[in-house]
Amino acid sequence: MTDRIIQIKDALTRSGRPSSDFDLNPETVLPADRVLRPAGVLAPIVAREDGLHLLLTKRSSALKHHPGQISFPGGKQDDADIDVVAAALREAREEIGLPEVIVDVLGTLPTHETVTGFTVTPVIAFIRDDFDIRPEPGEVEEVFAVPLDHVLNPQNFAVESRRWRGARRYYYTVPFGPYYIWGATARMLRAWADRMIP
Repeated sequence: MTDRIIQIKDALTRSGRPSSDFDLNPETVLPADRVLRPAGVLAPIVAREDGLHLLLTKRSSALKHHPGQISFPGGKQDDADIDVVAAALREAREEIGLPEVIVDVLGTLPTHETVTGFTVTPVIAFIRDDFDIRPEPGEVEEVFAVPLDHVLNPQNFAVESRRWRGARRYYYTVPFGPYYIWGATARMLRAWADRMIP
């Protein structure tokens, strides 16, 4: 295990606060009786010749929700999943063909609440071996790798805004090449980047 992986594993043991899609919009009033559905997403780290990379997906443009957006493989916890980690691993197998037997779970980040009513647990994992990436055509348009140091550097993040449901909404972005990483994915990555600061 590389020093960087050990550093990540250690950082994930520190306590932290949950994040949400509303962090940059403190004026948002959320119903106290809202019901959030549990979900898990996987942040798969792979080793390449030029260092560690993070696998991300571009969602199919045919999807009803968040078409074409950049995301982690993952989804809601089903009844058959023992926990959100199991949900993240199952979804990664279904979405990108990642076998659970080569996954070393390093830890989790605090939960992230989304505007769509989920409480998402980001599961950070190291992928020990190469595998045949098979995007699920109904859900995933592309699987690509981003240098891990890029998305774990807070200086690469920016705050942007757009109008949403009649109000201006602010959110994080961490672009890489042709990929516009924003919203919940960027917010969870920013939480991870902040966690890496000693």
